Amino acid sequence: MTNSDGQKIYLTKHYSIFEKILLKKRKEILVVLKNFLNNKEIKDVLDVGSTEDDNNESSNFLVKNLGKDKNYKSISDQSIKSNFFSKTLKKSITENFTSDEIKKFKSDLVISNATIEHVGNYENQIKMCSNILNLSKKYFIIMTPNRFHPLEFHTKIPIIHWLPKKIHRKILKSLGLKFFAEEKNLNLLSRYDFKLIMKELNQSNYEIRYINFLFFKSNLILIGEKN
Repeated sequence: MTNSDGQKIYLTKHYSIFEKILLKKRKEILVVLKNFLNNKEIKDVLDVGSTEDDNNESSNFLVKNLGKDKNYKSISDQSIKSNFFSKTLKKSITENFTSDEIKKFKSDLVISNATIEHVGNYENQIKMCSNILNLSKKYFIIMTPNRFHPLEFHTKIPIIHWLPKKIHRKILKSLGLKFFAEEKNLNLLSRYDFKLIMKELNQSNYEIRYINFLFFKSNLILIGEKN
């Protein structure tokens, strides 16, 4: 066996283990979402940031398992070809939406998982949340990894993401992780960041829930009802 073959086997096993952990965490998040939505009338659901990947069970897992009795729509900057969604729009959630697009995609529930940390700077994150509020008739749920979990889930590197962001990005660049070193590709959020964004948007009717991994809060789940 060559070194490259050994590396492929290692990477395949590593990815498989991480995928199992990711799926387990998303199942835990799903329980939180279903408990919140219990006894609430939800006719249509808009998923923001859907992935075109259909190979992994964890892909679009949450929205696909909320229930079969709803009309599902998608807004994503990827090309979504799945028959699961009745309507799809290829567009960044940080762009401006036309009145026709808002009318067409406005839904009882707008849900977004693991997207807000990938839209760029703080202003873009505010814009994303503003658009989600405009697209929501009743409820909105925004999920993201917690910046202050000891393990950073994208790079799989511990602790250094607790440093000031400029220093963290310099370290990532020095490690050859240039993609994740760029703010436009990865800008982690904390509970405090979520609260600042909601304050900026004058949104008070919300709560932040969590799931844990290795005894620390690993994922933030912002659940809100339009004021």
